[in-house]
Amino acid sequence: MLNKLYYEALDRCLRDILRGEAYYNAEMPFGGKVIVLGSDFGQILPVIPMGSRQDIVQASVNSSYLWQHCTVLRLAMNMQLTVGVSNEELEEISKFSERLLSIGDGLAGDSTDGESEVQIDEQILIIDADNPFDNMVDFVYPNLLSNLNNMTFFKDRSILGPTLEVINKANATIMDRLEGEEKLYLSSDTLCVEEENMESDLETLIPDILNAINCSGLPPHKLTLKVGVPVMLLRNIDQSNGLYNDTRLQVRRLGSHIIECVTLTGDNVGQVVIIPRMNMIPNNQALPFRFQRRQFPIIILFVMTINKSQG
Repeated sequence: MLNKLYYEALDRCLRDILRGEAYYNAEMPFGGKVIVLGSDFGQILPVIPMGSRQDIVQASVNSSYLWQHCTVLRLAMNMQLTVGVSNEELEEISKFSERLLSIGDGLAGDSTDGESEVQIDEQILIIDADNPFDNMVDFVYPNLLSNLNNMTFFKDRSILGPTLEVINKANATIMDRLEGEEKLYLSSDTLCVEEENMESDLETLIPDILNAINCSGLPPHKLTLKVGVPVMLLRNIDQSNGLYNDTRLQVRRLGSHIIECVTLTGDNVGQVVIIPRMNMIPNNQALPFRFQRRQFPIIILFVMTINKSQG
């Protein structure tokens, strides 16, 4: 879901840049330039830390003054799923898509009091068992050990979780299934010495407190890995070689100062790359101070957050 603050800032920026140009139009948004806003309004609303329901709704682009100038163009066909498939597969994909849309629009089931019971298709239902999590792992990652060398195995599947605490615990549980020794990498966390941080912060925020911080877009203080584990990059390292944020990789060798991986997605599938440690500063506005974490810019990818999957 698009955040209106970004496009309102872009509107003001373009107006300032184009002011005085022959094609500048002060009456039009973005100074008269045509801007395409690409988004899926079926996704979750913008994330507003500690925000109320009203704050979150008001942060979406259709609550902006720019929305009245927008023309909505709807894409009606999923080219990735429908090209080269049979008529039977096409009909099945169409029915599944319509069902998902009906659930998202609140049209599935009988709703008289704001609540609805939705019937889950048996083919995607994991039956109740003594250990439902293991059943889900086996469903998503069948024959995990024998597929570690399959380049498309981790590219085409993942488990989604609601919070970082849940996915960290689930990733550690699944990684225990892999053979080989674990290697632990500890980060070096330091408080940024700048005006935003008061002198009292420098004395009270000891390293143990910084080490305990776990927020989105930042690798954990304790990064435990094994050879064969799928991971995701959290920073742009070398975009010309396909090493950018959200690139999927698989660990190939664990060194003391570098991690050797093989690329699973993008234009350089199968390429061996070297991942170094990096200095990373989180942009989490909920933190009352700024700190720097030096760690490998990757996270384990057996399970990812719903927000990350939408990227």
